[in-house]
Amino acid sequence: QVQLVESGGGLVQPGGSLRLSCAASGSIWSINVWGWFRQAPGKRRDLVATITPSGSINYKDSVRGRFTISRDNAKNTVALQMNSLKPEDTAVYYCHAATMYSTVYWGQGTPVTVSS
Repeated sequence: QVQLVESGGGLVQPGGSLRLSCAASGSIWSINVWGWFRQAPGKRRDLVATITPSGSINYKDSVRGRFTISRDNAKNTVALQMNSLKPEDTAVYYCHAATMYSTVYWGQGTPVTVSS
């Protein structure tokens, strides 16, 4: 079992920044992909960024160059630094972990609102 707890969401003006953090506990050794997804009202949940234990990173095209995913192995956390935020980035952001056994875990979600 893996438990994921997100923090760091909130309200920010367009052009601003937020940093999301995901704290993991449990069978962390089994995770082979970490990620952040987001779900806007009335839309499906979409991938934002992923990172593997070896450091391989992938981004959704619309956030590349503005968002940065990172992992702190010592603290068992995964962060998403979001810069130059736009109103279309408004969504609930979810931390995600997939294990080598094809089990998927989700955090509870943290809301991000970009508005003036």
